[in-house]
Amino acid sequence: MTNREALNAFYEKALTVNAETTPDAILNTILADSFVSKGSIENKSKEQLTGQLGFFWKLIPDLQWTPQEVINEGNKYVVRSLASGTPKGDFMGLPTDGTKSFSIMTIDVHTVIDGKVMEVYHLEDWGTAMKQLQ
Repeated sequence: MTNREALNAFYEKALTVNAETTPDAILNTILADSFVSKGSIENKSKEQLTGQLGFFWKLIPDLQWTPQEVINEGNKYVVRSLASGTPKGDFMGLPTDGTKSFSIMTIDVHTVIDGKVMEVYHLEDWGTAMKQLQ
């Protein structure tokens, strides 16, 4: 798998809910064993991210993560994307009933080497999602 194919699979098959596969099947293929997802406050391992996405797939059955722009330099990929969905259940402490949706911008900086995602720095605009869901 090429670096770009791994990156595409991350967004199209692991982050976006689909009938073809599951997050763990894709992430086990494309993430390095030493993978780290780095946020503003906490880091997640491969196993933690896989678990979180499995939970999100159940909570947000129409979750879509659509890249809008990809900038590549060497083994670094910056992806600006739109994340959208209609949660049903407890969404970050907010009770939702599946009648309201969110659409937010996200920015990720991936390091991909030999078709394996080594790390990602990420920001999601969850504050806007919460406003849209109220």
